[in-house]
Amino acid sequence: MKEEIQPTYYPEATVTCACGNTWKTGSTAEAIKTDVCSACHPFFTGEQRIVDSEGQVDRFYKKLKSHEEMQKEKDARITKKISGDVSVEILELGTRVTNSLVDAKLETVADLLAILEGGDQSLLDIKGFGRKSLIDLKKALRAANFEIPEAAEEITV
Repeated sequence: MKEEIQPTYYPEATVTCACGNTWKTGSTAEAIKTDVCSACHPFFTGEQRIVDSEGQVDRFYKKLKSHEEMQKEKDARITKKISGDVSVEILELGTRVTNSLVDAKLETVADLLAILEGGDQSLLDIKGFGRKSLIDLKKALRAANFEIPEAAEEITV
């Protein structure tokens, strides 16, 4: 072992904790300062407290809070969609289909759901609205989280 490249070893180095506890140990540093020791660490003391020296817990709670707020906004948007008082245009069915529904005085999703309670035929009787349009309408309603009436769920040929 080369003497000139080795650091100085202190056999009686003093370790000081933030709680005030001190002890001696061997180290290459003459004095060591630490935030947590066996006298104050929650694992050894059984005390319920959070040891957070780098702010990680605060960052976690901040992310958790923003996630909860985002979830509330998302739920509010879904509730607004489900209300049915929105225009047929949010379903994005296409210009021809949307115009044929508006011409038939079906301007809101609630109007569509009300007419679907009687079955599919009343929609198929609308000029410019066929089977493909009906299938697309049902897909769009399901995608927008609307509940389709049972009478409209039955497939009739």
